[in-house]
Amino acid sequence: MEETNQISLPRIGEAAPEFKAVTTQGDINFPADYKGSWVILFSHPADFTPVCTSEFMTFATMEDQFAQANCKLVGLSVDGLYSHIAWLRTIKEKIEYKGMKNVEVNFPLIEDITMEVAKKYGMIQPGESNTKAVRAVFVIDPKGIIRTVIYYPLSLGRNFDELYRVLLALQTADAFNVATPADWRPGDPVIVPPAGSCGTAKDRMEGKEEMKCYDWFFCTKEISEEKVLDTILKK
Repeated sequence: MEETNQISLPRIGEAAPEFKAVTTQGDINFPADYKGSWVILFSHPADFTPVCTSEFMTFATMEDQFAQANCKLVGLSVDGLYSHIAWLRTIKEKIEYKGMKNVEVNFPLIEDITMEVAKKYGMIQPGESNTKAVRAVFVIDPKGIIRTVIYYPLSLGRNFDELYRVLLALQTADAFNVATPADWRPGDPVIVPPAGSCGTAKDRMEGKEEMKCYDWFFCTKEISEEKVLDTILKK
């Protein structure tokens, strides 16, 4: 029987696969070193490629914004450490894009020439490439649990406003025990989970809770942008 390559795809709700790696910021033990922080672990196909360059410049420019939301960034490609260092130096010294220049990447970029980490996270997908990681994004919570998984093909650069929105939405859902509707942004109404008992449902329909119910299964309530951001962001 012909052997087929099985791709391991970590799933939402599972513990993030563990690994130790060399990075541009020193050795890391993942996710143990990041306990207590949210993490965005993301892969890119290769150093010295234009789409990846635009992404790293954007992530580096937004790093403080993510940090205020208690989120750290960790990048990965299957290139070696010295290639990473040379590429990041070139970005800082030579590349200007959308008003960004002299951009220094301070978050770690993992060396993964053996593809060990990329394979653990399902970043190598043969239908796209056997030798390059797709543009994968894993949002991992402070307990080391995978909360969001997004994959992009090699040709498609990521939307970083959306990645930041995802991070805020996950934290809002956790902090206020709610869900966030389509296109939600801080300050928009949130979804209140369906009532778990007859008494709770009755309170809702009689208006005893501060929410708007269109039917028993669809209730929203207001949480101000200020309250959301005060809860999530570090001052």
